[in-house]
Amino acid sequence: MNIIIAILLNTFTLLDMGHITIWLCGDSTMSVKETKAYPETGWGMPFVHFWDSTVTIKNLAKNGRSTKTFISEKLWQQFCDGAKPGDYVFIQFGHNDESKDKKERYSTPDTFKMNLVKMIDDARARKVNIILLTPVSRRKFDDAGNALQTHTEYSGYVREVATLKQVPFIDLDEISRRVYQDFGKENSKLLFLQLKPGEHPNYPEGKEDNTHFNEFGARKIAELILAEIRKTDTELTKRIIVPVKK
Repeated sequence: MNIIIAILLNTFTLLDMGHITIWLCGDSTMSVKETKAYPETGWGMPFVHFWDSTVTIKNLAKNGRSTKTFISEKLWQQFCDGAKPGDYVFIQFGHNDESKDKKERYSTPDTFKMNLVKMIDDARARKVNIILLTPVSRRKFDDAGNALQTHTEYSGYVREVATLKQVPFIDLDEISRRVYQDFGKENSKLLFLQLKPGEHPNYPEGKEDNTHFNEFGARKIAELILAEIRKTDTELTKRIIVPVKK
């Protein structure tokens, strides 16, 4: 009888909370990958498995996108058209905005900040909850085995906008780099798309990628974000089904 009551109470709780969508807006480190790219994995892929039945994840992230191209290609408009009050949007850009050699995606510092402000204002106009993230760190070590910063400028701009607009903020750049440091210079390769020639049919010549994750790495990054969400004072924490690691 106690089990039945518990199930009923849980059902009523879910009904009271209502259904929401978590929108993921960002670049290749977050996006859903095509089969031909496997084992490359965006952190948004394992992220979908953390939530109860009241949550839908809509991953709009795309490879190679900056705030500039995400807006110009109408990907942001998809969010604006589909979002409803009470939804959440996770915004993570910087990797491609900072690429000065790729002019079609490069955003100047002022443009980058302006685009983030636009996204925040658009989301607020729709009564959507915002979580802003710095770009996840690339894997880079010095000769002494220290994990180095790879997004110093653009992560700083994200922090600046988060403070200016007073939005919840996850410093993914910082916390991901700590994980690489914990793994160490060599073992941190296990998180990334690092393959020897002939190891995988999708990459017959091998792959040495220090930006994009494999399945294991994507899950570790998603778990980092989940741990940060648990620290927030939002009702999102009530919808998590993954148990806390001890």
